[in-house]
Amino acid sequence: MIQLKNVVLRRGTKVVLDGASALLQPGEKVGLVGRNGAGKSSLFALLAERLQADQGEFECPKHWRRAEVAQHMPETSQGATDFVLEGDTRLMAARALLAQADASGDGHALAEAHVALSDAQAFDAPSRAQTLLMGLGFRVDQLDAPVNSFSGGWRMRLQLARALMCPADLMLLDEPTNHLDLDALVWLESWLKRFEGTLIIISHDREFLDAVTRVTLHLDEGKLARYGGNYSAFETMRAERMVQQQAAFERQQDRITHLQKFIDRFKAKASKAKQAQSRVKALERMERLAPVLTSADFSFEFREPASLPNPMLALSGVSCGYPGAEPQAEPITIVRNIQRTVLAGQRIGILGANGQGKSTFVKTLAGTLEPVSGTVTQGKGLSIGYFAQQELDVLRPQEGPLAHMIRLAKAVSPQAREQELRDFLGQFRFVGDMVNQAVDSLSGGEKARLVLAMLVWQRPNLLLLDEPTNHLDLNTREALSMALNEFEGSVMLVSHDRALLREVCDEFWLVTKGGIEPFDGDLDDYQQWLLDTNREVAKQLREAAQNGGAPAAAAQGGSREERKAQAQLRARLNEEIRPLRKELERIEKELPLLTQERSTLEAALAEGSLTAAQIAEQGRRLKAVGDQIDSLELRWLELSEDIQTRTQAAGL
Repeated sequence: MIQLKNVVLRRGTKVVLDGASALLQPGEKVGLVGRNGAGKSSLFALLAERLQADQGEFECPKHWRRAEVAQHMPETSQGATDFVLEGDTRLMAARALLAQADASGDGHALAEAHVALSDAQAFDAPSRAQTLLMGLGFRVDQLDAPVNSFSGGWRMRLQLARALMCPADLMLLDEPTNHLDLDALVWLESWLKRFEGTLIIISHDREFLDAVTRVTLHLDEGKLARYGGNYSAFETMRAERMVQQQAAFERQQDRITHLQKFIDRFKAKASKAKQAQSRVKALERMERLAPVLTSADFSFEFREPASLPNPMLALSGVSCGYPGAEPQAEPITIVRNIQRTVLAGQRIGILGANGQGKSTFVKTLAGTLEPVSGTVTQGKGLSIGYFAQQELDVLRPQEGPLAHMIRLAKAVSPQAREQELRDFLGQFRFVGDMVNQAVDSLSGGEKARLVLAMLVWQRPNLLLLDEPTNHLDLNTREALSMALNEFEGSVMLVSHDRALLREVCDEFWLVTKGGIEPFDGDLDDYQQWLLDTNREVAKQLREAAQNGGAPAAAAQGGSREERKAQAQLRARLNEEIRPLRKELERIEKELPLLTQERSTLEAALAEGSLTAAQIAEQGRRLKAVGDQIDSLELRWLELSEDIQTRTQAAGL
């Protein structure tokens, strides 16, 4: 287990932990929460033993393997799969033993090395690495691509996959969802639920924390408080605790006032001097309670739009993409033939797997990319507010917030004075010298707040928001949600924050298969759609396997030697995935039966004719059936991904 006893941790002159204590049991999944700057990342550094406590005791089992996501961008031409494989520290140690044994010619050492490789499951390690990569959104053709061929966000996904590859006893994940889309986030969520070690997560995604964690550690004013429950349970319990703490503080203040009045009244009287002195000692011994102090909530609102054109946008035969690499080259088209209209007041969530073209579509609407073909017609008086996924796309690194606002004010509001702009920035927590601090030195959350401030100042009537919450803490996310719900214009939102999508969007558009179409349902329906899509893939894989391990449409050309090698490869693959397919078929038989039983139990409970004992028994069974369905569906996904990965890795 992990234990902190009265730990003091300093970073420079700042005291991050001040007499903090906490106890975590093996296998617990913990959400670490607290305001930005509270010291959560410093606590992670202590847990990872990169920092030492200045005072107090920190205990963690010495034999535990630790895994965390490296924050630096890797620069290497190594293939993606091999890069992720190196995260398996047990496998790397076994390979090192084998290399030493080969070099020494020691037969006994060679045998031990092969045992170590077997224990590390070296035979299926590449398959496991590729399953992680595909779950995080990498395509089959990217599995062996050089690491330095990927953009920064994708390299961070590689670092995440490398951390997940480690057979860790303690996993530390600091904002693991920042560079993920919704599909990859849902996959990561299911993977972490199955993780058997101790897990500590820093995240500002409420639904992600609720789904994965069962313990919450709150870091506030250098102290740690443990709550048994996920983030929503923590919020409820903390609110109750704060009410109780404030009541206790007020009672103590009444007691102090009463004692002080007695002392002041009778300390000069000989007959009462002894009693007065005893009350003085009581006051001195009293452990003073602190009043409940909470950080000021952040809030803002969008200004009323000057006009609301209807329609806002009309798209006729629009295709989105990028110019070709060469001046005369054909453009690269990602989304084709879009026939959609954006009306005043619409609140649209844009869904789709990574790489399908969500950001490309939004950039085209924002005007930062020209349409490959077709016509985008803007309503008269349209004013677009665009939040780019990469904040630096719209910010100048060497300029400060005030310089950004001065330049913006000259474009949209020439009469603005500098003091007015300073006061406006203060609403977004840019105060004092911060208004002149270079954007390049600001934190991710501060950059995001600056972009929001610039959006508000522009007084838009159409908001195009591409992953606006990536660096926002929970309070700022809630403020954004409230502001969007009060906004009178139209909203188009790309986000992996399901809470924000649920609270803001009334309808969804799905970017898939090179097109855009309305999605008839909510986020729960979308996750079910993902499940059904994966089932269809698994069905196709089974049919391919029944046809000899290759899709029916596959070409059967090639030399006799090539066909023989392909047949051997298919035979070996079929042997490997046969038990997986059998388990998959068993699950597909069990799921309809369990679903039917759940429906029957729900109907019986709804009738209201059961006794209290029967209701309790039926309720317990309903929960057990629900848990079993959830477990089987997760296992179904895992098996489907494994079969798909093995088949694709073999090129079949």
